[in-house]
Amino acid sequence: MRDALLAADDLLPEDRMPPPWLGRRVGPEGSTVYIRDTPATTADAEPAFYVHGLGGSSQNWTDLAGLLAGRLDGEAIDLPGFGNSDPGDRYTIASFADRVIGHLDQSGRGPVHLLGNSLGGAIAVRVAGRRPDLVRTLTLISPAMPFLDPRRSLQGRMLPLLAIPRAERLMARRLAQIPPEEMARQVIEACVADTSRIGEQRRLETIEEIRIRGTAAHYASAYLGTLRGIVSEFVRAYLPGDRSLWRTAARITAPTLVIGGRQDRLVDVRVAPQVAGVIPDSRLLMLDGVGHVAQMEVPRTVARAVLALLDEHRDPVGA
Repeated sequence: MRDALLAADDLLPEDRMPPPWLGRRVGPEGSTVYIRDTPATTADAEPAFYVHGLGGSSQNWTDLAGLLAGRLDGEAIDLPGFGNSDPGDRYTIASFADRVIGHLDQSGRGPVHLLGNSLGGAIAVRVAGRRPDLVRTLTLISPAMPFLDPRRSLQGRMLPLLAIPRAERLMARRLAQIPPEEMARQVIEACVADTSRIGEQRRLETIEEIRIRGTAAHYASAYLGTLRGIVSEFVRAYLPGDRSLWRTAARITAPTLVIGGRQDRLVDVRVAPQVAGVIPDSRLLMLDGVGHVAQMEVPRTVARAVLALLDEHRDPVGA
């Protein structure tokens, strides 16, 4: 593990607030996932794939993907059960990784620069460990890798709900009682250290996404099912066997950038350094005054770190 580098800021385009990129549905009827495309602005851009966290969507990557469009031709997925995707049959990290691998195989875009945040980071670890042929570089932002103390996460307060029969109904009823504007405020405050960094357009998009989510009958089941899957993965990580996420991380061969926010309220702040210590070819960037979604809170800083990683491993001319 070594310290991450930052590329020069003037290599990035000027600050702007792009709208969410257009998307399309991929897969069989009843089991489609929604993919947003961030069009590259140069002919030699390399393929990238973005994976969001629990309760998020492909919109979480809009700003970062826009900043990197000069180097990366991006796709961002709405995981099954989230965003505009259909519900899934199972909500485990392994099943989400299978869906990402299936899409990359079918699209023929691999190997890609793979980026994941939170739950998406854990999924990306599973993909990179299982299919190194699909991953050029790996970027993990506040990856939800296993840790043992639930008190170090705001999600810990949700754990008792998992033991209640028909908890999905209780959650759906509770969510229906909270106005989208209030829910958006709570979500942003949980994920972001300095909420002034989230512009009005992004706030309005969050409110609209929450409003649409409230009409999806499957959302509560998808959220709680995924939380159960995460808890199961956390327990398994400390048991013998090759399915441990930590053992998977140790097998990753892709050059890896790990980014953590020191004010992260959802993933134990000690996790990012631990992840970087386990993955053989890793760089670590810890950000003061930043929360759980650094790609949304400080997208230029994250983009500079990604560019530095890309510059280390730029494909030779004519390769």
